[in-house]
Amino acid sequence: MANDDAPESPSREHRPSPIDVHVGSRVRLRRTLLGMSQERLGDALGLTFQQVQKYERGANRIGASRLFDIARALDVPIGFFFDDMPDGAGHGVLGGGRRAVGFADQQDGFEDETLHRRETLELVRAYYRITDQSVRKRVFDLIKSLTPGEA
Repeated sequence: MANDDAPESPSREHRPSPIDVHVGSRVRLRRTLLGMSQERLGDALGLTFQQVQKYERGANRIGASRLFDIARALDVPIGFFFDDMPDGAGHGVLGGGRRAVGFADQQDGFEDETLHRRETLELVRAYYRITDQSVRKRVFDLIKSLTPGEA
């Protein structure tokens, strides 16, 4: 007698969704930019640092209410976690090859993973540690002046 409610085969490997991986990487990016540890974020959310690790790897999916809490703890809008989503990450979400109406065909982003480099993170952290806004603006203007001009 066949059982229609049989559990899935245990040999089937669980692979995180590309969207879950992307959202987790954006959580890690923002946390790192703030100089916040996984433990500190976990404390703010009432979680262990291991749970934060699983979210950041995409191993555990972040629910809507948890994402809302994370956005508040990291002081970003919820949309931040979906910025720079790689092409193809959301394919199949609507099924049947349909697309969500109103979404851009392509998003501009950093193709070279610039935001994920340690040098970039350290530079941004150092920049935001400058407390005097006028000094910070002068540093910003200096850096802009050292880059090649737009043609």
